[in-house]
Order: sequence, then structure tokens, then C-alpha cells
Amino acid sequence: MRLIMAGGGTGGHLFPGLAVAREFQRRDRTTEILFVGTEIGIEKRVLPKEGFPLATIPIRGLKGRGLRGFIQALYGIPVSFFRSLGIIARFRPDCIIGLGGYASGPLLLAGRWKGIRCAIMEQNLRPGFTNRILGRIVQRIFTSFAESAAYFPGAKVVETGNPVRWQALPQLAKEEKFTLLVFGGSAGARKINFCVIETLQRLRELSAGLRVIHQTGEPDFGAIKTAYGSLPFEAQVISFVERMDEAYARADLVVCRAGAGTVAELTAFGKAAILIPFPYAAFDHQRFHAQALQERGAAEMILDRELTADKLAERIRALYLDRGRLQAMGEAAGKLGRPEAAKRIVDECYALVPR
Repeated sequence: MRLIMAGGGTGGHLFPGLAVAREFQRRDRTTEILFVGTEIGIEKRVLPKEGFPLATIPIRGLKGRGLRGFIQALYGIPVSFFRSLGIIARFRPDCIIGLGGYASGPLLLAGRWKGIRCAIMEQNLRPGFTNRILGRIVQRIFTSFAESAAYFPGAKVVETGNPVRWQALPQLAKEEKFTLLVFGGSAGARKINFCVIETLQRLRELSAGLRVIHQTGEPDFGAIKTAYGSLPFEAQVISFVERMDEAYARADLVVCRAGAGTVAELTAFGKAAILIPFPYAAFDHQRFHAQALQERGAAEMILDRELTADKLAERIRALYLDRGRLQAMGEAAGKLGRPEAAKRIVDECYALVPR
């Protein structure tokens, strides 16, 4: 099998694609995989460490760029399409899987132009504009939520769940302290970062039994690292977590955004969480993800506009003191997990491509 994985930009798009790529390799070591993304997406930094080749196209988003940026982005669409045709001609893929993000569009359009079997992965409950359009031309649509089927041609939809990067979390020595994991996605979240500092000021009485792993993102790393110096907590402050599986394995409670990839990981590994949806996500999809977990007792939600240090401290303290409730929340999350998602997608791709 020769496979192109197209898209990325954020960890929410890229990491599920990596999970599928690893499953293809596990099935057949001779599988050749090429990722296609952009120079500015997270794939440029992550894929070399993962051992996968990356080709790039100059596609950019059209929204929120001003007139000059809009014109530049508009120019990048045909250029990216013709560059995609060149990538396809050189690599000769049997199948193209769109991961979401701007780079998936030109590759899938070029792939269908050349008669190649194509599929898309839709991580969010409400699909974005690009995938709604691509859903009309591809042969398979892999969704994470049953509700997503309403936005696509039904015969093409396969509800697989959202693939996660690890089959299981590593077995680590049990931490003596309750571990709070804080992150705002692969790039961090400023509002969460600084709110957590204020929150911990209100939780000083828990310092003997509470440790923190805090991923800040690069922009806030220096300020947040300095702020922890005045707090009495044992803390690991890092700009980016390379071994997120180890961080999850250590965590008793997670404070984070509610992106599709994060929700998939929390449920796959049964982790209790306080979710703070990113309010500017397309179609407000993070709020719908968080609501789905909260309604099933698998997480608590605080809307970004309602986030305060007092409210977050109250939620953390309550779960720290009530371990039975914390455990029940984790168990409810685990019942929603779809750890076989990558295997299901690979099965469908093999069925899609003629031998």
C-alpha cells in the first residue's frame, strides 16, 4: 500500500493521522506513507521526530487575514492544486486520506481528478467547511461522532471514533501525590495558563498532596515558569509535552480544552477532566464535545467566558477531596472511548483499494 495522509496544521488533525499511519505500518511494514501539509503547521515540527516524510504546499486559510493575506491565500489555492498533482505523480499513491486542515483540500481534489481512492477523517461533531465539500467527492467518510452523519452523504459514512496515538498508556510507578495535568492544546492556551496560576493561589492548602504538570505552549512558557516560583506546589512546567502518553498515565485529573483529539484521548484512557472549550473554534464544536461528555458524567465543563480562578479552584478542590466521584467520572469517560478506531479505518481503506 502506498498512502498519502493530507492535512494537519494542528495536533487535533495530525495526531489521529499518525495513529492511522502507525496501524498501517503495524499491518504491513512495506507500506509507504507520505504526509502532505504546510510549512507553518505542527506537522513541520512533529513528523521528522516521528520518522515520516513530509511534502508541503503553500495553502493558507482565507479567514481573518486582511485583504493582502486573503489575496495571498487565494493565490495559494491553484498553486497548491498543481503542486498536489505533481506530488501524486511522483509518489503514485493507492489511497489518499484527508486529515482535516487546509492542506487536505488540494490533495483530495487532485487525487479524485486522477481517479485515486480517497477518504476523509472528520474529528469534530460538526464538520468544517472544507470537509463538508470534500465529503461529496470522496468514497469514505470516517466520523468520530454519530451525529456527524447528518452533514454527509449517508452511504459513505463509517462511524469509527477518533484514532488515538497509543494502544495503551505506559505502566508507571504510582505517584504519591495527586497529579493535575494542565494543557491547552499543542500550542497552549493563554487564558487557561494564567487562570491556573491564580487558581493555585487559592489551593495552597492542598500543596502537600498536589503536584502539577503544566504544558504552557511556547509564548507563555517564561512567564508561567516564573510564576510557579512563588507557588508552594511541586510542578513540571514545559512548553510542549513530547511524551503525552506518560503525562496522561500520571494524571489523576486533567484541565484542558475540548478539541476532538483531546476528547478522544480522555475517553480512550478513562481520564476525568474539567473541560474549558475554546470559544472561537469553528461552529463552536468544542462546546458540543464538552457537553457530550458532561451529559454522560464523564467530565465537567466551564465555558471560557465563565472561567474564573474561584470557579476552577472550587471544581479542582471538590474532585481532589471526593476520590469516589473522580473515579466514577473516569469510568464514565472510559465507556465512551473508541480505542479500536485506527484499526477500523485501516480495515475500511484496505476494502476500498482494489488489490
